[in-house]
Amino acid sequence: MFRSKLKTIFLASAALFMAFSLIAFPQEAVSASIRGLDMWLQIVFPSLLPFFIVSEMLIGFGVVKFIGILLEPFMRPLFRVPGVGGFALAMGMASGYPAGAKLTARLRQEGQITKTEAERLVSFTNSSNPLFIFGAVAVGFFNNAKLGIILAMAHYLGNLTVGLIMRFYGHKGSKQKPVKKQVTIRAALSALHKTRIMDNRPIGKLLGDAVMSSVQTLLMIGGFIILFSVVNKLLFHLHITAFFAEAFEIVLLVFHLPEDLSIPFISGLFEITLGSQLISKIQEATLMEQAIITSLILGFCGFSVQAQVASIIAQTDINFKPFFFARIIHGLIAAFYTFILWEPVYERFYNTEQPSNTVPVSFLNKESPLYANIGHWAELGSLITIVMLAVYVIIYARRMVFTKNS
Repeated sequence: MFRSKLKTIFLASAALFMAFSLIAFPQEAVSASIRGLDMWLQIVFPSLLPFFIVSEMLIGFGVVKFIGILLEPFMRPLFRVPGVGGFALAMGMASGYPAGAKLTARLRQEGQITKTEAERLVSFTNSSNPLFIFGAVAVGFFNNAKLGIILAMAHYLGNLTVGLIMRFYGHKGSKQKPVKKQVTIRAALSALHKTRIMDNRPIGKLLGDAVMSSVQTLLMIGGFIILFSVVNKLLFHLHITAFFAEAFEIVLLVFHLPEDLSIPFISGLFEITLGSQLISKIQEATLMEQAIITSLILGFCGFSVQAQVASIIAQTDINFKPFFFARIIHGLIAAFYTFILWEPVYERFYNTEQPSNTVPVSFLNKESPLYANIGHWAELGSLITIVMLAVYVIIYARRMVFTKNS
């Protein structure tokens, strides 16, 4: 009882502190809010929406069940999850977070995986997409496309390593299901047909449900992006980021890393985009040191993404603690992989044009052709977002009218 009251006091105090901070720094809060809105409007929404809609339709048509049966001999022995986890893993890597959590929650709601299997699956199916690692981080912030090879290798190898580690989660409470010795296309096609018949929704209804569900999830994601963009900015101006950075400087000194990386690291714990950009501007650190810390925050994926995942899996009985634990492991392992792969991979094959302590250049240089391409896609992304939001409103209004008439 006392613990519950203490939690209530803490949450109320945090909300009041947030409100007073917004009053004290209104201009900074508005600029941070606009920055988060631009990111969601131009990049996040148009990039994730197609994956969300297609995944919902694939689940409804039984294609995910078909893929699950074929991947069962691979996913079950390695990660102790059903074969449908392979679909969630592939889509999570292709589209980025929080697509893995969205698909895992959907599979759990469909009853295709157990609670323990869902907690294992969500822990290693949420990763950054290649476009963000290569385009935004490597090229955009560091002006070094070859750096994306190391960051991607460390990130995805770390992700798979987390999956192998998390296979031991819930080992005592669940029994390993036997894997079928032989998987046939005929059995997979039969399961696909049965799943589609059991769903029994017309194509128009299925497509409408997919759009509605996807847009609702993306609206929630946009709210978290804006919120944590503002929180990160306020913490910086309130010198709270600097306070925690001083404590983290001790850890950096132990690993012989520059103290100047402390503030970018703390910022990256809240939002990976801002953290990666700040890391790229630290001239006192070598490129290898910058890459190690960047891999760490990419693996941890920031409290903003974690809050999005927590909100998605809250609709199910999936526990958030295994996911948070996995993010810590992923960050540390990705940083370790970056360190051990740097000399044999980057220094030997890719570091032929510039030294490892090259000063990064921001991708926001208006004279570069990359800036023009990004501007073009940003305008297109905004248009896609506005059109799909209009479609969502139309579908929602028609369903409301139908509900009232019936």
